[in-house]
Parts: sequence; C-alpha cells; structure tokens
Amino acid sequence: MSLEAASGVVMLLATAAALVWVNTDTAGYTSWWHHQLTLGPGDLAITESLVHWVNDALMTVFFFVVGLEIKRELVTGELRDRHRAALPAVAALGGMVVPAVLFVAINVGGKGVDGWAIPMATDIAFAVGVLALLGPRVPSSLKLFLLALAIVDDIGAIVVIALFYSSGLDGWWLLGALAVTLLVVVMSRLGVDHPVAYVVPGVVLWWCLHEAGVEPTLAGVALGLLTPARPRRGTPVLERLEDVLHPISSFVIVPIFALANAGVVLSGDAIDHALSSRVTIGIVVGLVVGKFVGILGASALALRVGIGVLPEGVHLRHVAGIAVLGGIGFTVSLFITDLAFRGTVIDDAKIGVLAASAVAALLGMIVLRLLLRDEDPTFTPDLAEDAG
Repeated sequence: MSLEAASGVVMLLATAAALVWVNTDTAGYTSWWHHQLTLGPGDLAITESLVHWVNDALMTVFFFVVGLEIKRELVTGELRDRHRAALPAVAALGGMVVPAVLFVAINVGGKGVDGWAIPMATDIAFAVGVLALLGPRVPSSLKLFLLALAIVDDIGAIVVIALFYSSGLDGWWLLGALAVTLLVVVMSRLGVDHPVAYVVPGVVLWWCLHEAGVEPTLAGVALGLLTPARPRRGTPVLERLEDVLHPISSFVIVPIFALANAGVVLSGDAIDHALSSRVTIGIVVGLVVGKFVGILGASALALRVGIGVLPEGVHLRHVAGIAVLGGIGFTVSLFITDLAFRGTVIDDAKIGVLAASAVAALLGMIVLRLLLRDEDPTFTPDLAEDAG
C-alpha cells in the first residue's frame, strides 16, 4: 500500500512535468518522443519512435509485475478464496462494463468508438494514494477490497488488450510465440528458477508477439503468470521478483511512461475542441459516472442475490467511496488510448483521461472523508478471523 501511494505521487509529478514541458516547448517535446530508434539485428530490426519503445518495451516490465501480482493473488492472496473474491470481482466487472457501454452510447456512429475500453481501467497507484491521504480512518479491509478490485480490473484490461487491440495477425510468428511459451513452461518444470535464464526467452517472446501483430507487452503478463507462486527449494521466486521489480516499475518505468504520454497542449483551442469532442465526453462520463454506477450497482446486486460478502468493517456506503475512486483511470487508460487512436483525437482522449481522473480523485477524497469521519481510527478488523 505504501509503495503504491508513493508511486502515485511520483507519477503525479511526472505528469505535471510532461504538461509543463509540452506547453512550454511543444516542438521540443514532440521531436524528442517521436525520435526514431532502431533496435535488433539485420532484417529482424525494429524501428519505432521513442514513445513507442516506452509503451511497447519498457511497459512490458510493468505488465510483468502486474502478471506477478495477479498470480500471487490467485494462488496465495485475496483472490484465492472464491467466497471473499466474489464481491470485488463482480464489482470490477460492473466497473468495466458500464463505462464501456456509456462511452459507446455517446460515440456510436463516430470514429471515436474504437476507444470504448479507455474508461474501463482504474489506476491503482493514484486510487491508493488518495486512500493514504485519508489516514488511519480507512479500514484495512477496505484497502484490501480496493486492491482485489484493481487486480480483477487489470485482468479485464489485459484480456481486452489481447482480444480487441491486436491487428494483422501473422500465424507463423504466433506459432513462434507459442513455442517460446512452451519452452518457458518446460524450463520451469525442470526447475530452472534463476530469473536471468528467462531473459532471452522473454525477449524472443516479446519479439514474436510484436511481429505477429499482438500487443507485445502481453509477453510480460504471460511470463508473470508462468512464474511459480510457491517457493522452489525454499526460494520464494515470485516474491523476490516483485521485491526487485515493483519499485523499478513504480518509480522508474511508469513515471517515464507518464512523461512520454501525458503531455498534451492545453491551449484554449485544444480545450474548446476537447469540450465538444464526443471522445472526451465519453471518457469523462465513463470514468466519473460509469465507474461509480458500475462498481456500486454491481456490488449491491451481488449482495442482494448472495454473491460474496462485504469484508469485516466495510459497509456498502464505503464501497460507494471506492466506486468514486474507481474513476481514476490513468496508466492503462493512456496505454489503451495509444492503441486505439492516432492523430488529433488522441489529444482529446488524453484531456478526457486527465480531467476525469482529477475529478474522480477530488470527489473520491471528499466522499470518503465524509463517510469515514465517524470511524474509529484505532479499529482494525481481524482479517484472519474473517477469512476463517
């Protein structure tokens, strides 16, 4: 929790730096991030702009950490208990479906409909950062509910990216990716546990997915999910990888991603154009309204029909506060924006993501502060007893 909260602050600073940079030196910002860089040998070389190397290569490490977190939660964490995981899972599903439906309803018939998945994602670092600002009055069980919801939200985003934001698939390269994945499975079964042994297969898997037309960052997710969650010969492989890579992802890679992607010109004309853009409106409505309605509505419905239970010390009104925070969509929302759009519409989408995230953060802080003002800050639910 403290790591996510701190990384949210760093990401906020990187976002501010990007906005200052692009609005004081637009040409310099654009030329820097669109500088072409070629990597790889001979015919296998790949030439991309610097921003795309950040999004396609560096962010693979981010998604690898996400894969590790998902694997840990499914095997030894909050999601291993189906009864306890049911409610945050249903809440996350509602928080993905309703924003997407609202976005499509606003953009139906227009070119912006391809961005339907942008308002589906919640940024865990910023959401946890807001909770951290509220201090000890936030029940630990409510924090765990948010983390579990965010993990399921990540799973949904990964599935959407894999199924709907891949194009021009090449069968031979896909077979190559499958072969490399099988090789990684065999290496794991044979007891090869040192992370360095998987670097070359990981790079090859990324290359195969890139050439196959599949979003290459999914290589990180695949490798994360294939990492053994339980200790091997007394060595906690997954935990060690998380300990090393999570700070790098949170304090280096994601801020670089924010610096490269959050830069948008906030001139009067740009803001006027965004205010009249159905893409911007769809994102803001999807994140601010859709997330709240989807998370709270799905939670209330699940409780009514007996699917899952609220954690000890958490009431439906608390879930309402978390539902407001769910509208903070940043990292994955901007990532999907880059996959969905090209041209001027991408600026409209970025303004929508930034505006909606700011509104959701402010409203979430106000709502939760009001809901928790009478809570006893010394109260800590006994999660072990609740699990039993």
